[in-house]
Amino acid sequence: MKETVFTILGSSAGTGVPSFFCGCCACREAGNDPALARSRSGAALVAANGGTLLIDASPDLRGQLLREGIKEIDQVFLTHWHYDHFGGLGELEYYVRLQRKEPLGFAFPPSAEGEFAAAFPYLLDCLSCVPWEFGRSFRFGDICITPLEANHGCETAGLLIDSGTRRLAYFTDTAGLPETTKKAVAEVDWLICDATFHDENWCPDQHMSVNQAIELGREVGARQTVLTHLALHYARPITDEELRSQISRHPQVSLAYDGMRFSL
Repeated sequence: MKETVFTILGSSAGTGVPSFFCGCCACREAGNDPALARSRSGAALVAANGGTLLIDASPDLRGQLLREGIKEIDQVFLTHWHYDHFGGLGELEYYVRLQRKEPLGFAFPPSAEGEFAAAFPYLLDCLSCVPWEFGRSFRFGDICITPLEANHGCETAGLLIDSGTRRLAYFTDTAGLPETTKKAVAEVDWLICDATFHDENWCPDQHMSVNQAIELGREVGARQTVLTHLALHYARPITDEELRSQISRHPQVSLAYDGMRFSL
């Protein structure tokens, strides 16, 4: 029997790891070992009964889809209007015009409608655009998906993904969670959440540090907390190996990596 699978396409913050301009220990480590490289954040949900939901479209989208062998996309959900999450949307034009031959469903932040039209006028006939709404669930195959409010400066949604037997919350960009969102994700099986900063968090209104993310997982009672949107060189550089060692005292916490999969 087929399972619904949630795949992390990218697990880095906006700079990627390694960054082209950085020679810190984290970037050197990832440059020497491709398995430790992290592309910009995004995810894909492949339903058991067929169909693929793309969550965000990072500038690294083409490589991510090739790596995971994803050849078809049925719907796109954009969590917020920041370049590291929408920069790959242009890749979808070729897919729609050359292969799919009909528009893709595209759920986007209501406040970003004008910015999307201005940035991607050539996609207006490729995407069937519908603004999402906090708390308004939709179904993708047999899966119930609910956009929930995040704390990220601009209008941003995380997703609660519920298969009926397992629940996964995906919040790549958030500074803690609003109380209503905390209640909605209480005791999820997996909380995949923002852990952009190691040590000092210099954007406390938009992102979390590793320790803050671990505390959030504990606060909402997540069975497993998965740290994503990792920079590794904010604010003090740390290697993947060092960070894994640091969080090893928290058995319910793990690091996200590109290609990581969760069976729902």
